Amino acid sequence: MKNVKPVKIGNLTLDGKHIHVQSMLNVPANDIPGNVRQAVELEKAGCEIIRVSIPNESALELIPAIKKEISVPLVADIHFDYRLALGSVERGIDKIRINPGNIGDDEKVKAVADCCRARGIPIRIGVNSGSLEKDILNKYGAPTAEALCESAMRHVRLLEKFDFPDIVISIKSSDVPTNISAYRLMRQICDYPLHLGVTEAGTYNMGIIKSSIGIGSLLCDGIGETIRVSLTDDPVKEVEAGINILKAVGKRGGVKLVSCPTCGRTKIDLIGLAKRIEAALAGVNKDITVAVMGCVVNGPGEAREADIGLAGGDGCAVLFKKDKILGKYPEAEAFEALLGEIDKL
Repeated sequence: MKNVKPVKIGNLTLDGKHIHVQSMLNVPANDIPGNVRQAVELEKAGCEIIRVSIPNESALELIPAIKKEISVPLVADIHFDYRLALGSVERGIDKIRINPGNIGDDEKVKAVADCCRARGIPIRIGVNSGSLEKDILNKYGAPTAEALCESAMRHVRLLEKFDFPDIVISIKSSDVPTNISAYRLMRQICDYPLHLGVTEAGTYNMGIIKSSIGIGSLLCDGIGETIRVSLTDDPVKEVEAGINILKAVGKRGGVKLVSCPTCGRTKIDLIGLAKRIEAALAGVNKDITVAVMGCVVNGPGEAREADIGLAGGDGCAVLFKKDKILGKYPEAEAFEALLGEIDKL
């Protein structure tokens, strides 16, 4: 894995040692109390970086109001008006997200860079497949991986020209293969921290699938320092999905639930049982793997790597710990028996 230049954002550091989950508020910018409530909800859900849109001058008042109630870094999302970036820094923002291509001429970008450097505020260059410069789009004919990287590096060089070092980069596409190729190419080109995501991923079901592939494959390559799962849904679900992606690729601890898909051998309500167990373990902070299997074929044998689990029988379930059977319980009692043993771990 290529070494990454550390960049500090508030009280955390993007250096690849810990992958930070972030999300973005979606309450209308003129609703300050609503934004504050949602920011608090996101932090409680495990969000480690929160981004807020600053579309106009009045929205700048969101920054002190939100920062008063949360402890995680807050990022201002700025487009078109560089003065909003300056105003965000003055009000204590922890990071600025801009697309230098729509902020204005070089002097305006310089003003933002100078202001952020003076306060130790990093800048994320955000390039999306729908926001490429016309000359780059004409050169490549489409928003290819190479086009996205060239656009990002154009902005990087502009900030570097103004002696600004604390840069984070995102180059998101809604096309998953393009997204993956662009980030892999970018990691070869530079050592700035990368913010991973699939832009416009869609509604809950397909959005999670696209994000899991587009983000998860890169994390398995050792690429990425922070992630956002973009969903047309409640941002809390973005955070939950992001954490689960990190768990799935071994980048985050906590409870991991494994369960079989059921078949004709299953003689208990395994689907209902697995859902109950998943809900009960949602707030458990233990680095354990819990298995919920439908029969003895998939029980202690296939799930022997689990720390603890259940294997269904004929109206009953066997409770096992690693490959040791602890007891056999009626289906109605298996749930509580499992939770009782998990409490002892």
